[in-house]
Amino acid sequence: MTAAPDLASNLRLRDRPFDWFFIVVFSLFTVTSMISDMLPTLGVDFSQPSPNFLVNANWWYAHDADPLFMDPPVWMRFVTGLSAFVYPVFSVLLVISLVRGWNWIQLPSVIHATMIATITGIIVFGVEFVGEPEWVTPNPVKFLAFNLPYVLIPIVLLIRMRRPLPFARRF
Repeated sequence: MTAAPDLASNLRLRDRPFDWFFIVVFSLFTVTSMISDMLPTLGVDFSQPSPNFLVNANWWYAHDADPLFMDPPVWMRFVTGLSAFVYPVFSVLLVISLVRGWNWIQLPSVIHATMIATITGIIVFGVEFVGEPEWVTPNPVKFLAFNLPYVLIPIVLLIRMRRPLPFARRF
């Protein structure tokens, strides 16, 4: 199957206004994932305030909201590693696909959204709220403000990409 028939039936981006939401959000996710999750993955210590902006930003977020992120065990470093080095590749491809109307992104989007919502959902609603006492968040409002979008927006993407030829319809 060639891409030409799929593209012919696609709506223009201006006729798919909700896709602009995904373009903006996944562009931001690309940057935020790389910035925030690269530090714990690489073992950078951000347990104290620092003059380094990235270190200080991670400290500001984690010191009173995310003890698991502040001192991640090895398994969590795998999670942050995926977020820092794998997810941004998908996010860039998704943004380009949304702009160009590449329908082949539908199945990868379903896989990605399911994986993100599951992994992040387990951490958000499992470990940080009912897990081991040393990892339970002391500041659930701040924790959810920063992390809940990474669970909810992939679910909305999953709904958007629920059927083949996602760019042949408005949503």
